[in-house]
Amino acid sequence: MRTGFDNDKYIELQAEHIRERVGQFGGKLYLEFGGKLFDDNHASRVLPGFEPDVKFRMLKSLAADVEVIIAINANHIEKNKARGDLGITYDEDVLRLVDLFRSNGMQVAAVVITQYAGQGAADAFRHRLADLGIACKLHYPIEGYPHDVDLIVSDEGYGKNEYVETTRPLVVVTAPGPGSGKLATCLSQIYHEHKRGIEAGYAKFETFPVWNLPLSHPVNIAYEAATADLDDANIIDSFHLDAYGKTTVNYNRDVEAFPVVRALMQKILGESPYQSPTDMGVNMVGFAISDDDACREASRMEIVRRYFAACEQVKRSGVGSEQVDRLRSIMQKAGIDKNYSPARSAALTREQVTGSPAGAMILPDGSVVTGKTSTRLGCASSLLMNALKSVSGIDMDLEIISDDAIEPISKLKTHYLGSKNPRLHTDETLMALSITSATSESASRALAGLGQLRGCDAFFSVIISSTDEEVLRRLGINVCCEPKFERNSLFHK
Repeated sequence: MRTGFDNDKYIELQAEHIRERVGQFGGKLYLEFGGKLFDDNHASRVLPGFEPDVKFRMLKSLAADVEVIIAINANHIEKNKARGDLGITYDEDVLRLVDLFRSNGMQVAAVVITQYAGQGAADAFRHRLADLGIACKLHYPIEGYPHDVDLIVSDEGYGKNEYVETTRPLVVVTAPGPGSGKLATCLSQIYHEHKRGIEAGYAKFETFPVWNLPLSHPVNIAYEAATADLDDANIIDSFHLDAYGKTTVNYNRDVEAFPVVRALMQKILGESPYQSPTDMGVNMVGFAISDDDACREASRMEIVRRYFAACEQVKRSGVGSEQVDRLRSIMQKAGIDKNYSPARSAALTREQVTGSPAGAMILPDGSVVTGKTSTRLGCASSLLMNALKSVSGIDMDLEIISDDAIEPISKLKTHYLGSKNPRLHTDETLMALSITSATSESASRALAGLGQLRGCDAFFSVIISSTDEEVLRRLGINVCCEPKFERNSLFHK
């Protein structure tokens, strides 16, 4: 696939910029880490070449100076809030994050439970952390937050929060997800530091929107598509324009909240070091774009994916039509429509010809391959096999997987596991392909081609099974489905 992003340049620029910001505040910086520190798959889709863990790699380059605080909202613990991408609750993700930081040589100073008001589940989690030897601190709700600045910046506000002792110059404050209280944790810590006579400052690390790209750039529009469920938008940073006469892009909620953040920092520090939300950021991602056209194309594809994902959600749940309407408007802003991907027309045409569900995939060379439902394979499996044949230079008419590998799996499914569908899903197909590869050179070549499909776009004429979708995503294949089910049933597994 075309590469549009330079990871090494990004790591160098971002690390240098953070070091400069640490120096700006006398050697101590609390850095709020917005977005995903690990597994930033949205960034890797809209900035082709962006490695999902590159932000963490950048942080590792500063590991000797880094200490970490992980914030989690007590109400999220109480409600068992979960990460949709990982399928685990926020409290479990905190433990995952601790393991990841520690295994990469970074010290975790503490877990901060924010908005703590005696929630039972939060107490249980606090005791669990203690048993695991992880320091835990409590931050409390503050009446009048965030507008009663005098109360917030006082011994009855931030002063009541438990202080996390840190020893390194760069303190990264991260969280399992939004609404965890990262900003409040940073400002509370700065308040306590200054009470102790320690100079410390605050900055924010956000990847999107990209402040030095135009508002109309597809990369920024794709971010609006990604946050369509929040009904937020990218806007011009009016504070930056007023202060410097320069046009930059920021998130509307950050711009709306800036007067309050500035007032809090003025109260804590005596004066605010920032004139705008853009000033607060340390985001160099725009300077590491190496092929703007590739990023524009990738971003347009991402907008379309977000649209079909929302349509699928409405079909499954019956709710979310407002999000679909918003995404339709975002597509118009980007100058595209739902037919933007050539894979859609190819999949729908193949379904019309065969009378059964079908799929299509855009391969790395730009060609489109299709797959149909057969007696042995579902359309997702058929498409995967045809794509592997194509990228591996194997005759498309050649049956790679032997019947000896398929039939026992089909029999197991229908005779013993209660399935009415003898056709193989993608996970079962890959297992059969792996078995066949032990004795077949063609199967071995096809299996080796899996890596070439990472980043490819697939479209299906029906909503495929959750198993097929999960396997394809784990292979790095981007999946879109026409918002309809294969069968006219009330219940769909």
